[in-house]
Formats: sequence, C-alpha cells, structure tokens
Amino acid sequence: MNGLDPFIEPGALVRLAGMEAWGLGQVQSVAGTRVTVNFEHAGKQVIDAQRVALIFVGDDPRNT
Repeated sequence: MNGLDPFIEPGALVRLAGMEAWGLGQVQSVAGTRVTVNFEHAGKQVIDAQRVALIFVGDDPRNT
C-alpha cells in the first residue's frame, strides 16, 4: 500500500489534511507517490502522499 488514493489523478480536486488554509487544490501530475498540486492559497506544491494525506474532493467539473 503506497498511501495514495486511487482517485488522485491529474485534474482531481483535493485538500491537504491539516492545511485547510491552503484551500482547494487541483492535481497537476502524479509520479509514484509524489503528487504536484496547485492550491488556491499556497500555489504549486509537491506532496509526498506517503507522508501526508491528500483528501479527494471531486473531479474537475470542466471535464464532465
């Protein structure tokens, strides 16, 4: 188990557990357990999903 939610893929909307101030983020890329996310209030961040939890919020509504 790598700790990565299977719904975490480019375009998915996420929040970072414990960092609510960063706001909503959109996944830009996934490479193994390293996830690049562009957050509303923190900009682009590279997250190690083995160390911190990304919470899946939904898919990008523009893709439906």
